[in-house]
Amino acid sequence: MSAVLQVEGLRKAFGGVQAVADVSFAIDAGELLALIGPNGAGKSTCFNMLNGQLAPDNGIARFEGRDIVGLSPRAIWRLGVGRTFQITATFSSLSVRENVQMALYSHAGKLKSLLSRFGTALGAEADALLDQVGMLDQAARPCGVLAYGDLKRVELAMALANQPRLLLMDEPTAGMAPKERIALMELTAKLARAQKIAVLFTEHDMDVVFGQADRIIVLDRGTLIAGGTPEEVRTNPDVQAVYLGGTH
Repeated sequence: MSAVLQVEGLRKAFGGVQAVADVSFAIDAGELLALIGPNGAGKSTCFNMLNGQLAPDNGIARFEGRDIVGLSPRAIWRLGVGRTFQITATFSSLSVRENVQMALYSHAGKLKSLLSRFGTALGAEADALLDQVGMLDQAARPCGVLAYGDLKRVELAMALANQPRLLLMDEPTAGMAPKERIALMELTAKLARAQKIAVLFTEHDMDVVFGQADRIIVLDRGTLIAGGTPEEVRTNPDVQAVYLGGTH
């Protein structure tokens, strides 16, 4: 089986600083791959290049065999790449259901046809997604009154609206309580494996990383220094020296 995402020689510099240097990796359907490293390692830069928000200086990123380098974030989304962000991106005045309906409308290319509220259009589809993430019972509530952990679940439902084969999650549990972090990533892993979605995520909580990732790759100052199973990365002396401090 060919990889869902194949990255080869990705590079990005800002002035004289090499933020990402010759990064290469692959991820398969249904696999959770964690990208970790200390602050400033280049994780977000790597994500932003894969999502079309930054143009790499060199390198190739093939999604299902197609090079997506140079495409806009919207074009990449329409191909089947979902994304969640470190800070939740929901509309606080809209209901939970309406936020998901908006994502569904965007995937269908119908946002310009909206005149006011969504009504029942794509409501059943939105409810099905909310049911998957455990938020159906709060579908009518405004997002502005939700607890932060629930907002993260709504954002996950929105990211699933384009039926992604690849999901990019940049620090998905940032700002959450420890139990909420683990629960969110357990849910993500369950959905990804059931629906054969490849998931690439960054995360600072090592309990989440080592508990949920199938494989881990480690960046340090823009360079990949290690990769493998959680146990292989945990015991890697280079990783312990630059990131884990030899104590995890």
